[in-house]
Amino acid sequence: MIELREVSRIFHVGGQEVRAMDRISLIIRPGEYVSIMGPSGSGKSTLLNILGLLDTPDQGHYLLEGQDVTSLSDGQLAEVRSRKIGFIFQFFHLIPRLSAQQNIELPLLLAGVARKQRTERSLPLLEAFGLADRRHHRPDELSGGQRQRVAIARAVINKPAVLLADEPTGNLDRHSSGEIIDLLEELNRGGLTLVIVTHDPDIGERAHRRIRVVDGTIASDSFR
Repeated sequence: MIELREVSRIFHVGGQEVRAMDRISLIIRPGEYVSIMGPSGSGKSTLLNILGLLDTPDQGHYLLEGQDVTSLSDGQLAEVRSRKIGFIFQFFHLIPRLSAQQNIELPLLLAGVARKQRTERSLPLLEAFGLADRRHHRPDELSGGQRQRVAIARAVINKPAVLLADEPTGNLDRHSSGEIIDLLEELNRGGLTLVIVTHDPDIGERAHRRIRVVDGTIASDSFR
């Protein structure tokens, strides 16, 4: 479903060329559970941004479900991104003035889905993610783990083909981290393709496939 063909991303810093990604080729199949690890500055986040259509390569091609998305316009990329990709971030990125339910429903609101349909789709997620009794609470009234569950529910409410998680437990205590990873793995067992960028080796080792990025290249790609 995801295929990178000789993809490079090049930045120019102080007159020097920096290859954040250097001719990376990669295939991620539907339903895989992949972790991306590597030292700071290795290119992990650049790779995730390319996969999530938040950035575009300077060289090579990116095929998503058979469609070459490399040369799409910004508007076309946004449309594909909204339909096919869900995102989770370390710092949640929730809207402070909105309730948990309203944050979860935000992608549907932006897509013009009517209120009744938004409610019909958000309530089962609130229940499944243990948030039913917190649906009217704002983010500052929730724990870190609860906020991340809201963020995950928001990411999957449009039923994306792939879920990309950038350090999803980096701002949580160990107990909450375990709960979030359990939830993500449950979604993966349900068929959702899951890609996690993490510095935590314990989390990275839980993935079925582990990719290590060093100096903008794939240094290793292993399965368990």
